[in-house]
Amino acid sequence: YEEAQERIETGEGDFAEELLKLNELAKILRTQRFAKGAIAFERVETRFDIDENGKPLSVYFKEAKDANKLVEEFMLLANKTVATHIGKPKKRGEEPKTFVYRVHDVPNPDKLANLAEFIKRFGYKVKTTGRNAEVSASINHLLDEVEGKKAQNLIETLAIRSMAKAIYSTDNCGHYGLAFNYYTHFTSPIRRYPDMMVHRLLTRYLDGGKSVDAVTWETYCKHSSDMEQLAANAERASIKYKQVEFMAERIGQVYDGVISGVTDWGIYVELNENKCEGMISVRDLGRDYYMF
Repeated sequence: YEEAQERIETGEGDFAEELLKLNELAKILRTQRFAKGAIAFERVETRFDIDENGKPLSVYFKEAKDANKLVEEFMLLANKTVATHIGKPKKRGEEPKTFVYRVHDVPNPDKLANLAEFIKRFGYKVKTTGRNAEVSASINHLLDEVEGKKAQNLIETLAIRSMAKAIYSTDNCGHYGLAFNYYTHFTSPIRRYPDMMVHRLLTRYLDGGKSVDAVTWETYCKHSSDMEQLAANAERASIKYKQVEFMAERIGQVYDGVISGVTDWGIYVELNENKCEGMISVRDLGRDYYMF
């Protein structure tokens, strides 16, 4: 990625011409996607520099540059192309063969209404009804508006929580967040089992094979979605673990932070400098009276 980024920025080096052309095309694909109602969530990824014993030495944030976005757009295109090839009927009245889709439902109306009610206090608005493309355009507008503002982290987090979770299913309802009618996971068979299932089904159908049993494959999809959630939880826990290790040697130091959550037992604070989060109990908040 670093080498490709260098070619894109300087226009010099091996394959610079090809990479610049690919980057140009990726930007067109991206623009088209957002015009159709894709949502632009870009979350900061926390990473650690660790020594040979796994001790975290420093925290840094992974930034998506043009080279990352270029690969992302062509992966999305490959995934969409495969799903469309199998899922979209070639003739009228034709039933598509059973396939594994990556689906993302429309936002929960109640959660969206809660988000709209909450951000009103900050002077922001978001559409909660209307066509899908109108609602997603309104969410994008909100994300643009809060960028660089104090409430950015809070509002982005709440906006993400108002979204449905993407899952695997044989029942295709499209992908709301990407604004695609047909989408699957095809590009990472080395690290994701659903991609392997897609490769096997694609090969079978290209060889003229019969449609597989939808009920059986739906159980595989459900299992894959469950395992994905488990893996995401493990990843989050591992990051928190390293953050605790990192902060354990910095007790007594003072940092700027943002309140990231409030409960009846205390407040959660995320530090600006390294995104480490901790709880401050009500009993440590000083001599005052607090109402949750």
